Amino acid sequence: MKAQKALLQSGLLALSLIASSVMAAVSAGDAAKLGTTLTPVGAEKAGNADGSIPAWNGGLPTNAGASDDRGFLADPFANEKPLFTITAQNVEQYKDKLSPGQLAMFKRYPQTFRIPVYPSHRTATLPNGVLADIKANATTARLVQGGNGLENFKTAIPFPIPQNGLEVIWNHITRYRGGSAKRLVVQVTPQTNGSYSPVYLQDEFAFPSSLSDYDPGKQGNILFYFKQRVTAPSRLAGNVLLVHETLDQVKEPRLAWIYNAGQRRVRRAPQVSYDGPGTAADGLRTSDNLDMYNGAPDRYDWQLVGKQEMYIPYNAYALDSPKLKYDDIVKAGHINQDLTRYELHRVWHVTATLKSSERHIYAKRDFFIDEDTWQAAVIDHYDGRGQLWRVAEAHAQYYYDKQVPWYTVETLYDIISGRYLALGMKNQEKRAYEFGLKYSTADFTPAALRQAGVR
Repeated sequence: MKAQKALLQSGLLALSLIASSVMAAVSAGDAAKLGTTLTPVGAEKAGNADGSIPAWNGGLPTNAGASDDRGFLADPFANEKPLFTITAQNVEQYKDKLSPGQLAMFKRYPQTFRIPVYPSHRTATLPNGVLADIKANATTARLVQGGNGLENFKTAIPFPIPQNGLEVIWNHITRYRGGSAKRLVVQVTPQTNGSYSPVYLQDEFAFPSSLSDYDPGKQGNILFYFKQRVTAPSRLAGNVLLVHETLDQVKEPRLAWIYNAGQRRVRRAPQVSYDGPGTAADGLRTSDNLDMYNGAPDRYDWQLVGKQEMYIPYNAYALDSPKLKYDDIVKAGHINQDLTRYELHRVWHVTATLKSSERHIYAKRDFFIDEDTWQAAVIDHYDGRGQLWRVAEAHAQYYYDKQVPWYTVETLYDIISGRYLALGMKNQEKRAYEFGLKYSTADFTPAALRQAGVR
């Protein structure tokens, strides 16, 4: 693997050392590889040498399984059994395909933490129109403002053939999430003994393509709108967060507002960014931990380490089963790993190091980003002393009926305190994710927050 990393660090990837202000789009010749030797989103189309990672063959079809009356998808791989299970007893055998954070989890929880490894399936693809925009991005999209914004960007994934770490991160930030989505999900922050009180959230995302009145002249710097309403417990119910996420956060920083149901007032919320506290998270995640990582990348220096093979959470249909209760999933120390599924996939490894002039509770972050979806799969977080602090794993699934890759459950483990956060569970909710909803910009104004916050 070291030789593989060294090879990837040479040549084109050496451009990661070049200042972002002079980064340019790739040539038409390189872009022509998309759909031939590369998948339409820029992953290696071929499998690996021993076949443990298969070739990409177009992903799952939209009719790969049935959907129940709540929108939960059938597991296309329900009959598969693990190839093997990694435990604290045999982890040394597999350590070259695990992150330092994953290895630390085995040390922290030697009796209970395990990684069941299943056959690898490259399930994801995107709608044809989105793929066409991604191919156009390859030769037109550029970083601006020192890498903190984009220009000439369409829909999703501006850099399918990335030349540096910052471009990889922008692919994660801008990846396709269905145009618009609504979800009813649960967040838990268990005590060390596993006891927890769930927080119920209603999230709504809207990207420009889903807005009936989108005007590029007025909203051209908007990446997406996000609204989050707390529906329970009663002490938090009715509080609403609104975010206008911008593409160029130097030119126009993220705009955020909070409606406080107790005070019945809307106020600006500049703390909803960077290491500001996450909603109802008991101090266990920052604002930029949501969606594994979000927001302006300007506080870090980004280095593309290379590409590697790694066991990452994948195709988490079993974890999303509507037959499960939250008590089946939430356990002391970590979620129930017997319900998880890991597969061997290729990931981009990017390291973020805090700039000396900036402040953040995480001094360093190691990102491992799936090549087929550009979703962050694992992120290791280090404190100011250089000590490994928190380990994030995203248990992802492909919503094949809508051609949308996204997360089933995001976990963030504090290996020092022994507590963790799990966000995104919906097993007991009345609906699974809903995609393709139509919104207007009026749905995401500060004036709309009061109506959204009615208990």
